[in-house]
Amino acid sequence: MRKLLFLLLPLLMPAQYNLGRPATPAEIQTADITVLPDGTGLPVGHGNAVAGEVIYKSRCAVCHGPKGEGRKNEYPALVGGKGTLATPKPVKTVGSYWPYTTTVWDHINRAMPFNTPRILPPNDVYSVTAFILYLNGIVTRDQQLTEKTMPKIVMPNRDGFVPDSRPDIKAHR
Repeated sequence: MRKLLFLLLPLLMPAQYNLGRPATPAEIQTADITVLPDGTGLPVGHGNAVAGEVIYKSRCAVCHGPKGEGRKNEYPALVGGKGTLATPKPVKTVGSYWPYTTTVWDHINRAMPFNTPRILPPNDVYSVTAFILYLNGIVTRDQQLTEKTMPKIVMPNRDGFVPDSRPDIKAHR
């Protein structure tokens, strides 16, 4: 009986459920928040570590610590780890591991603060990114980050990643 029901179930189910609708181009555009390493997708904006420190202390420090040291086994450190990637216990932080400033910006924009992601306007994201880069000794305290200047900053681990030479494999259904 179960086998028969299993075989007949697809015949009894409607082919289409008529739920939802295709997204409009405008809806798709609002969801397209991809930022690439070369800066493509960064919105117009600006910020520096001075402004970022204020935002960081009110929105980020509770999890990542006042100086980006993190909370052990809870939230990752954002600062430190230089020279540890080739050791048995690498410390992967923004300053030691991340290859591009634009992907730091993108992560903060998409996922932070953890409890209320995507709440920060672009200028605040530029400022918080600048503050984290400042804590890592990558930019100066008053250096302005913009959609034009950010992709030009060379991160310490910029060349630590290599392209994957394996071919993409498409799933066939």
